[in-house]
Amino acid sequence: MGFHITGDPAADKVLDDSPFALLVGMMLDQQYPMEHAFRGPAKVLDRFGTFAPDAIAAADPAEFAAMASTPPAIHRFPGSMAARLQELARIVEDTYGGDAARLWTEAADGKDLLKRVMALPGFGKQKAQIFVALLAKQLDVRPEGWEAVVGDYALEGHRSVADVVDPDSLQKVRDFKKAKKAAARTDG
Repeated sequence: MGFHITGDPAADKVLDDSPFALLVGMMLDQQYPMEHAFRGPAKVLDRFGTFAPDAIAAADPAEFAAMASTPPAIHRFPGSMAARLQELARIVEDTYGGDAARLWTEAADGKDLLKRVMALPGFGKQKAQIFVALLAKQLDVRPEGWEAVVGDYALEGHRSVADVVDPDSLQKVRDFKKAKKAAARTDG
């Protein structure tokens, strides 16, 4: 199937080829347009030469932050996100032997998977729910109980990056988020 999140086939291929890249793209999806966030791993791979968690974790923090800040930066806040990326790489290396996919392939059930994702830097409950939904909807990673832990993100529709499969669905997700923000402003 392959991902179609970034609008750039080469960047999407990085997500297809590397579970760690997919995890990092989700981490970067914060206060930044989602397609740009998910292009971040391709930028790192292009500039750093590898997307191996051990190499990223071991990189000099100042040099890694400078690489992340080179225009176009990997994020709106490249320095803090570079540090968070290195922290995430260390966790993947130390806890999962450098294989980010073990995060979900070894989860006992949906509740365990959500807990594992929430333990990562930059993943609050909502982002973790969206990532679990992304795994389920696009990679068919569906541990028992996943629907219950992700709530409405399990439903059909266009609520999050979990539902982005092409440019049309990306726009529908944008429209959904825009309407939700407008409703929140009206209610609050």
